[in-house]
Amino acid sequence: MESHLEGDLTSSSLAGSWTRTAQKLLSDLLVTQGEAISQAALWAAESIAADGVVHLFGTGHSRMSIEEMFPRYGSFPGFNPLAELSMTFHTQVVGSNGQRQAMFIERVEGFADQILQNWDFKSQDILMVFSVGGKTAVPIEMARGARAQGIKVIAVTSVAQNKFGEPTHSSGTTLSDNADLVIDLMVPVGDALIHIPGLATPVGPGSSITAIAVVNEIKVQVADYLVRHGITPQVISSPSVVGTEESERLFDAAYAEHARRVSLRLTGASTNWEVKA
Repeated sequence: MESHLEGDLTSSSLAGSWTRTAQKLLSDLLVTQGEAISQAALWAAESIAADGVVHLFGTGHSRMSIEEMFPRYGSFPGFNPLAELSMTFHTQVVGSNGQRQAMFIERVEGFADQILQNWDFKSQDILMVFSVGGKTAVPIEMARGARAQGIKVIAVTSVAQNKFGEPTHSSGTTLSDNADLVIDLMVPVGDALIHIPGLATPVGPGSSITAIAVVNEIKVQVADYLVRHGITPQVISSPSVVGTEESERLFDAAYAEHARRVSLRLTGASTNWEVKA
């Protein structure tokens, strides 16, 4: 295939710039948000130890964060990812299930109420809401709805983006205004980190890497807390680590425990299991 690019294509003066910037983001995250992350981990551990559930919600690319928490190797039950496909299925981009529809739906006020009607949160539950911008209707109303049910809300968001411009929700608030604890993703307005000479718009978003760091910091700290208090989490583990038989046992145990906890919170579900008040 003939290239129409001119000049030396062997290297870029910006090689490594995104990685170096992302590394600084992670360092800054640990310094400035470490206390909030540890507080979130403590709340999550207390919830899981009390037979609660830490629900995780995000629209758009925030789906990556909630799936990183559970289920995957190195994760354990007690976390419940809530991913609405209508707002998170991006790979078709255009046409049916396209990005335009997803971006429209997450701005529709009242839609979160329909999502919440499926769930009967318990008093020891928590909701973590992931949204970089913090201004679209559905994440805001998920947070407001959960707090109305009396449970704590943790917002994982870009504080800079929340504060930029005027709120677009009819309440005049952003996600960070509707949370009991805020963890700042530390990214600039617009998320992208690198400015290219001759290009008006920056390139290379950074929120995914800090959000994944937040998720795994919380996951590790929660596991440590549980073990130190005599609770052994059923960690989904690779056969290459624990062997095939133990991997299968842990997989089945983790999924059974997840099903037990979640089934207790599905609106109208019939179950004989009991849950602590």
